Amino acid sequence: MQTLESIIEGKTWSGEGSDYESCNPSNLDDVVATVRLAGPDALKAAAESGRRAQREWAAVPAPVRGQFVAALGRLVAANKETLAQLVTREIGKPIGEARGEVQEIVDTCDFFLGEGRRLYGQTVPSEMPDKQLFTFRVPVGVATIITAGNFPVAVPSWYLVPALLCGNAVVWKPAEYAAASAKAFADLIWHAGLPKGVLNLVFADGQSTFDGLRDSLEAKLVDKVGFTGSSAVGTKIGELCGRHLQSPCLELGGKNPMVITEDADLDLAVEGALFSGFGTAGQRCTSLGTVIVHESVHDEFVQRFDAAVKAAKAGKPDDDVLFGPLLDEKFAKSYEEYLGWIGEHHTVLGSTGTGRITADNPRDGFVGDPSKGLFYHPVILDGVKPDDRVFLEETFGPIVGVTTYQTFDEAIELANKPGYGLSSSVYTTNPTTAFRYRQGISAGMVSVNNSTSGAEAHLPFGGNGKSGNGSRQSGIWVLDQFTRWQSMNWDFSGKLQKAQMDVAEVQPDEDFRL
Repeated sequence: MQTLESIIEGKTWSGEGSDYESCNPSNLDDVVATVRLAGPDALKAAAESGRRAQREWAAVPAPVRGQFVAALGRLVAANKETLAQLVTREIGKPIGEARGEVQEIVDTCDFFLGEGRRLYGQTVPSEMPDKQLFTFRVPVGVATIITAGNFPVAVPSWYLVPALLCGNAVVWKPAEYAAASAKAFADLIWHAGLPKGVLNLVFADGQSTFDGLRDSLEAKLVDKVGFTGSSAVGTKIGELCGRHLQSPCLELGGKNPMVITEDADLDLAVEGALFSGFGTAGQRCTSLGTVIVHESVHDEFVQRFDAAVKAAKAGKPDDDVLFGPLLDEKFAKSYEEYLGWIGEHHTVLGSTGTGRITADNPRDGFVGDPSKGLFYHPVILDGVKPDDRVFLEETFGPIVGVTTYQTFDEAIELANKPGYGLSSSVYTTNPTTAFRYRQGISAGMVSVNNSTSGAEAHLPFGGNGKSGNGSRQSGIWVLDQFTRWQSMNWDFSGKLQKAQMDVAEVQPDEDFRL
């Protein structure tokens, strides 16, 4: 067990705060780290440190900052297994997924190292002679990044790597229950050659984080906020940033639909629903929320889906399992609340029980000792109606609803009804249907014959509606979050030329006719 404290300008923060124990959710007796939580003053001090360090870091040529990103990618690759094992231990993610998560950092670095040589501006022609126009990308300044713990290192890399590449300083506040994984990733960043103060790490609870962010914004110490988490908290952060005329980068929750048409490959659809619904125990923002299946294939799909979920291996995350425990006690409590939404009109499938897996409430084929951790039965909930809470609200855990449709327009309407807009999926063998789905769905990400989960480092990631404010992470699109456009005009005519007034005009003969 280790004791973790905030790190500001390379030194531990000595501010007083409560202690939080980050425990292994597959073995609650295993305390991974004791985390000293700081108060609001730590976030402000970290932003002050970042303000001091940022200008010097921005003066480093962008291609050299790209060398830092390349070094980080190599360090992460060299430490891949160690970091993946820590992620599995701290949040209970199956080891195969944890390795994939660490690889996502490497992929992100591989993509952005070259962007250090491609932070292009433009040379723009002027409407007047002897005058030239230019555009430049400039860093925003100090970014405060607040991340969730279900992807404790991959998702933070989507913010941190491009933000640092673009010449910003960063204050990072990770989730308390993933603090050890965050500290390990931060150590790799610091050892990749980043100057002190350019990245500061703050451990704090939700209220202290919000208060510290408010104080930092009021003191004009923060120029950009990135937040990954719930839609409810994202709304509050958006309101706070709006008071300071800032547009945050918000990546929020999802109620991600999967439409299965009458011509779909059902075996493929079941495979996609299994992974997107129950991988990471349904604890992804892109996890499958509701399957919307054509009534003609409903019974066959549900039968196959039920069999696949019942046969899926669950248990110890260091084994070859589809899913392990819930991330933390607070998510277990929330999941039990979601189970209370099950009504008499629902048919419960997917396992040998519901609720927590115990000796008295066992799951067939469970791997390990369920009494040690936060293990829960997966649930398929057939017969979901469009006005059910389980249909309309995000359910962060291993529960997937199933409903039916008759016409494709009805399927689109059902898919959009909850008001989220993160990820979505359609299973069809008809290209016309695939494109009609893309046109009608409100989600920022669309998959055809693939699961609702899965991101690649060079593709924009993000949602609309209750899933976000239209900002995007990953790929070149995230550069617009961490840079601002600056224009410059250079008049070398030796006289004042006034735009729109001192402009030569073409004189056409408008009366000419053939």
